[in-house]
Amino acid sequence: MTSTESKFQQNPPLKTQKIFLGVQIFMRTVTVAATLAATWLMVTNKQTSQIIGIEFDARYYYSPTFKFFAYANAVVSAFCLLSLFLVFLIHRNGSNPANYFILFLHDLVMLCLLMAGCSAATAIGYVGQYGNSHSGWAPICDHFGKFCKRGTDSVVLSYLSVIFLLTLTISSATKSGKI
Repeated sequence: MTSTESKFQQNPPLKTQKIFLGVQIFMRTVTVAATLAATWLMVTNKQTSQIIGIEFDARYYYSPTFKFFAYANAVVSAFCLLSLFLVFLIHRNGSNPANYFILFLHDLVMLCLLMAGCSAATAIGYVGQYGNSHSGWAPICDHFGKFCKRGTDSVVLSYLSVIFLLTLTISSATKSGKI
């Protein structure tokens, strides 16, 4: 009588491992590129405008929220770049579920950090676009269109990275659960 353990393969086939490695490399590379681009767009985001004869500046570092957003994107970009090396190490050492659990924790923390930055920047962007009549805050995007457009582009790239990180988190969680 054969045991149930002998019926299941202990290691996934080499083709499956190579596909998983390729997908991991691609998604992490796209995440690094998108978060780096979002960081660059936000850090270089500035505009000067004249309103009723007075010159006003709009810069990302005037808002602590936009600074947090830019820093969160930079941190996620750097750590996802480092995680590429971790993926190669894990692939080289074999498919130990404990290794994938470390990757899962990494992806989860990066996802949470990036989501926090995205949601904060989205909230401030909404106030910049539409204002808040209850508190007397006027919208500024009609006067600082370039600033708002670059900010929006940065947030969109960052949300794209959130989608990739969510997929990576699910992928590494699935892989860590297999024995």
